[in-house]
Amino acid sequence: MLSTVAVNGELRRWEDLRLQDFSQGYFFGAGFFTTLRIEAGAPLFLTRHLDRLKASLAAHPRAVRAPPSEQLDPSTVRDVLRRCLATDAALGTGFDGVAKLAVSDGHALLTFRPHAADFATLQREGRAVDAVEPGAYRHGEVSVNHKGLSYFRQYAHLPRQPLLCNEAAQVCELPTANLFFHLDGALVTPPVDAPCLPGIARAVLLDAGHVAGLPVREEEVPLARLARARAAFSTNAVALAVGISHLLDRALPESASLAAHARALLSAQASREP
Repeated sequence: MLSTVAVNGELRRWEDLRLQDFSQGYFFGAGFFTTLRIEAGAPLFLTRHLDRLKASLAAHPRAVRAPPSEQLDPSTVRDVLRRCLATDAALGTGFDGVAKLAVSDGHALLTFRPHAADFATLQREGRAVDAVEPGAYRHGEVSVNHKGLSYFRQYAHLPRQPLLCNEAAQVCELPTANLFFHLDGALVTPPVDAPCLPGIARAVLLDAGHVAGLPVREEEVPLARLARARAAFSTNAVALAVGISHLLDRALPESASLAAHARALLSAQASREP
């Protein structure tokens, strides 16, 4: 975590924050967050991120105290981000990395971190996904559709990166990413009620309708169906798309190319959105 942060637009130092100002978020996970990719000082898909945050707040009006509405306005967030980057030499106006915007206790907290050490390697080489966590979710569980501060269930699985499945042995997501599979002539992603997070990159690919000539659609994905997958990749707003080189001990050599097509589409769309 880098030192410069912002609370409701006011620039602070991470070490100067007071726990009592975020007690509901800290003790009860009563809040939400979103993680943005920053390229050359600019946030990608900012409006989509803020719309998802506002939707989560609207769905839980009594449980989470929202910040002032202007703090989730795209122009306000861009201005706060710009001032943070310009003020801190460790960031700089051309910063490439990650911003996290968390809302709880009536505050909007903006923090920054560099990309993970293996970021470039993952984009180039992909990752193997060989573990399964059966019954991690319940079908239709709505809490998974919101990126809440109570995130330990996903965080605990980060070292293994397993396929998180529901009680019906259907694939839901990875701990920090959505999933796409080349199955039966289409690019298939589990539906939101599987459940999974309605990820930003996931939504952009669904809106696009096609990737590398493949139609994109939501479908239930039973674990047994993965034996027919020709390729697969994961998506999130930071990495965009990462190929799955091995899926349940089976090599998928076409995944890297398919993920590269998805990244190119996502990057092109990011440049067209405000």
